[in-house]
Amino acid sequence: MRSLPHVFAIFLLYFAAVCADDPLNPKEQKEKATNQPPCKACSTLVSSFKLGLENTSRGKHAGGDAAWEEEKLRSYKTSEVRLVEIQENLCREVRRGQTQCHNMANDHEHLLEEWFTHKQNEEEDLHKWLCIEQLQVCCPDGHYGAECKKCTDCRGNGKCKGDGTRKGNGKCNCDAGYTGDDCNQCALGFYEAFRDDKKLLCSTCHKSCTKDEGCKGAGPKACAKCNEGWRWDATNGCQDINECLDKPRTCRPNQFCVNNEGSHSCLECDRSCEGCDGDGPDMCKKCAAGYSLKDGKCQVDSLDPHVNEESEATEEEEYTQIEAPHIRDEL
Repeated sequence: MRSLPHVFAIFLLYFAAVCADDPLNPKEQKEKATNQPPCKACSTLVSSFKLGLENTSRGKHAGGDAAWEEEKLRSYKTSEVRLVEIQENLCREVRRGQTQCHNMANDHEHLLEEWFTHKQNEEEDLHKWLCIEQLQVCCPDGHYGAECKKCTDCRGNGKCKGDGTRKGNGKCNCDAGYTGDDCNQCALGFYEAFRDDKKLLCSTCHKSCTKDEGCKGAGPKACAKCNEGWRWDATNGCQDINECLDKPRTCRPNQFCVNNEGSHSCLECDRSCEGCDGDGPDMCKKCAAGYSLKDGKCQVDSLDPHVNEESEATEEEEYTQIEAPHIRDEL
């Protein structure tokens, strides 16, 4: 019977030959050749090995030497046949860092074989045994750095830098909306919605509030300062400015204004209009050349059915939306 190292070496040669005949596009090649941080690389290898365990968990020997091996040496769970089957597909599903995964499997083949053959019953967590205890490239969750020191909890609103790895400084990397050494404060643009001894909840300020000065609570009345497109009202707080009423010449002559919260849009008038107050041929201030007012809307003068069809088709087209800042630049 061939030794396990010999079988594994044959597998690696087979994999290299397959890859040579399977050209990848540049993006896939780059992904495949990417080197990941040590802990991530080890975790990737473990995930692939565990996938192999799952895919072979129902395998059975069927006669010959395989049946003898199962009966006389050890169960299929720790058999050489199963290990070889896992190795044949190891790292195959990995896209990012596949080459690194294969190299790592080759470098630590003896450890994978040791765990598979002798340790998997007593050390079921392969990641813990291989990545944390043997290779020492990872830490348990909630620990960081070379000595796997315990992370702070960041009040549940962040994660310590280096968590689960042998890297990082353990300082809190706060989630969006939180700040402070322990993520125990609300960032600008957020307000304190709830706090007790263990938990802080920060919520987003109303959209009418400026982000640089934030707010003291919920709603437009709690804004420290109103955002552009809003104005302060003593009773209701920051209120939307209707630019369409405040600035009659906001849009170009053959456009009409639509107010939005905090801004506005300029849309093209119907082609039948020469100036308009809204969408459609019934909103024209004056009919364009070639059109006359009929039944309350501007309609084409021509009796040519092709012209009428063209006009009707045009009415169904979507209007081009032009953002207000661009309009102001052109005026």
